[in-house]
Amino acid sequence: INEERMELRHLRYFRAVADSGGFREAARRLHIVQPALSQTVSDLERELGVTLLVRNSRAVRLTAEGEIFLQEVKQILEHADRAVELARRASRGEIGALSLGFLGSATAFFLPTIVREYRRRFPGVRLTLHEMAPTPQVEGLRAGRLDVGFTRPVPAADDAWLRSECLYRDSLLAVLPEGHPLAARETVPVKNMADAPLVLFHRAGAPDLFDAIVGLCSRAGFAPRVVNEADLMQTVLTLVEAGEGVGLVPACVGHLRGSGVVLRPVEPDTLRIPLVMVWPAARESAALRSFLGLVREHAEAIKRMVPGGTG
Repeated sequence: INEERMELRHLRYFRAVADSGGFREAARRLHIVQPALSQTVSDLERELGVTLLVRNSRAVRLTAEGEIFLQEVKQILEHADRAVELARRASRGEIGALSLGFLGSATAFFLPTIVREYRRRFPGVRLTLHEMAPTPQVEGLRAGRLDVGFTRPVPAADDAWLRSECLYRDSLLAVLPEGHPLAARETVPVKNMADAPLVLFHRAGAPDLFDAIVGLCSRAGFAPRVVNEADLMQTVLTLVEAGEGVGLVPACVGHLRGSGVVLRPVEPDTLRIPLVMVWPAARESAALRSFLGLVREHAEAIKRMVPGGTG
């Protein structure tokens, strides 16, 4: 042998002889024939240029060099065994790291349950969460900063490298300040918002959502007069409450409502806004597969929990 071809087997054989005090007992423990064991240890000594064992007819003992070598061999084998165990645990999704992007307003009713359960099942996985708009999530997934995201449908150009699963479809709500004439209605016709200043979630953060709302207005016969594009869904509600205009938001935002605004379903109630789970097809680690599996276990419960019951 030489250092370039030295295998863990040679080190394990040497340690077995040292621990058992002789070749016969070591061969029995290793389930190999004694001559093969003796030859392997002799090859190791010859390659090192060092005598590791003093042999006699009754037993063997370590030389001073052998004692030093044995201590290092023990550490090497312990590290190797640990590496094997860690690799196996990682392959089962039991350890590793997972970075998750999410829309706070769209996941607040189910994500805490998922995260708690995942951490309970896989305490060895370091799970980090990042609240992000759809566009930054796609950028994070592309750059490898995120492993999975809960977001709105991704642009068609990203379909080739991303996998996605729809978790639920949300309806649309009108956001009105208290006292607004439309707030007295049970439902708000979209066409009745034609003359109102409109506050929407910013297009740069969620282009598909923004364009879907503009398309709904267009089908109702008008081009919306967007006066403000908010960076957060909560900000849409805050701006409406402050009198900046009226808003259109997914129904999942309802839990963020303050005391100064009213939320009403719109008519026609034809728009459905998907919330999808997305991840890079080429980077599907065992930890990620475990997470995806857990979310799928909760898929039906998530649909039942959707605010407004649109599932």
